Amino acid sequence: MPSIDFFSADEVRELLTFDTAIGALESALAAGLSPEDDGPRLFADAPDGEFLLMPAQSAKFSGVKALTIAPSNPDRGLEKIQGLYLLYSSDTLAPIAVMEGSCLTAIRTPSVTLTAIRHLARLAPEGARLGSDPRILLFGAGTQAIEHIRAALVDFPDATFEVVGRRPERVAAMIAELAADPATAHVRVAAATDDDAAVAAADIIILTTTATSPVFDGSLVADNAIVAATGTHGLDAREVDDTLVSRADVAVEGRGSARRENGNLATVFDEAKWESSPPANLQDLVRGNFTRTLGRPAFYTGVGMSWEDLVCASAVYTARQRP
Repeated sequence: MPSIDFFSADEVRELLTFDTAIGALESALAAGLSPEDDGPRLFADAPDGEFLLMPAQSAKFSGVKALTIAPSNPDRGLEKIQGLYLLYSSDTLAPIAVMEGSCLTAIRTPSVTLTAIRHLARLAPEGARLGSDPRILLFGAGTQAIEHIRAALVDFPDATFEVVGRRPERVAAMIAELAADPATAHVRVAAATDDDAAVAAADIIILTTTATSPVFDGSLVADNAIVAATGTHGLDAREVDDTLVSRADVAVEGRGSARRENGNLATVFDEAKWESSPPANLQDLVRGNFTRTLGRPAFYTGVGMSWEDLVCASAVYTARQRP
C-alpha cells in the first residue's frame, strides 16, 4: 500500500483558505461539474445522533467523508459535527490522504454559501446592486456562523455584521473570538437588539441554525435582499417560511439534493412544481444562467453535498504537492 498523507485541522486551514476554497468550487462548476451528478448522502443511526457518509468521485480524485452528527454536543461545549475525510486516487482507488473532517466542513460550507451569494450579488439587476459595505445578518452563533463571517470578508471586507442567537453568552463569545483574532479584529460585528428590525435592514441574511421551524417572518425581508439558509437538512426541518420562498427568486445547491432533503422548500415546491419549474442550481449561478427580478429577494438554500467536500479536499492535497 502506498504511503498515506495525514492532514491535521491546522494544516487543512492553512492550505484551504476561504479564497482558495471559493475559487476551487467556482472553477469546478464552471468547468462542467454538475451538482445533479452527486449521489445521495448515506445516513445511519448513531448513539444520540447520526452517522453520515458522503462519497464522491472525479477523474483524478475520489473520496468519502465519514462524519458523526451529535445535536446535543453544542450545549456541552463540543462540536456538533466530527469526522474524517478519506481521499483516493481515481486511477488506482488506493487511499492517498486522510484529513480532519470537522475543519474541512467548517471551511467548505461557508465557502459554498459565499459562492452562491457572490453570484447572486453579481446577477442583481440595476437598482439592486450591493455596495461595498453591506449589512449582513447572521442567525446562529456556532462554528458555522463565525466561519460564515470569515468567509464573507473575502468579497465584503467592509461589511457590518449583526448576529441573532438563542443564547446571548454564545453570541458574546463569538464576537470576542473575532475581536481577539488579528485577521478579524477590525470587523464590525454586534448582537442584534431588535430581530425584526435587523431582518428588515439587512442586505444579506445568512442562516446557520439547527432550527426546525422558521426563525423570522419572511415578509420582513427587504426587496432585493439576498437570503442564504444552510443550517438544516431533512424535509421536516426548515429555517425560513413559505412567505419568503414564495416571494423570492430561488436557487439551490443541487435540485436532486434539495428535493430529497431541503425542508425550506418542501411545502412550496410540491412534486408538480419540481417537475414544471425547478429552481436553478449552483452551477447555473456560477455560469450566469439565473435571472434576478427587481423588487424580489433572492433566496439560496443548501443542505451540503458530497462533491463540495471532494473539491475542497482535492485542493488541500494538491496544495501540499506543489513545490
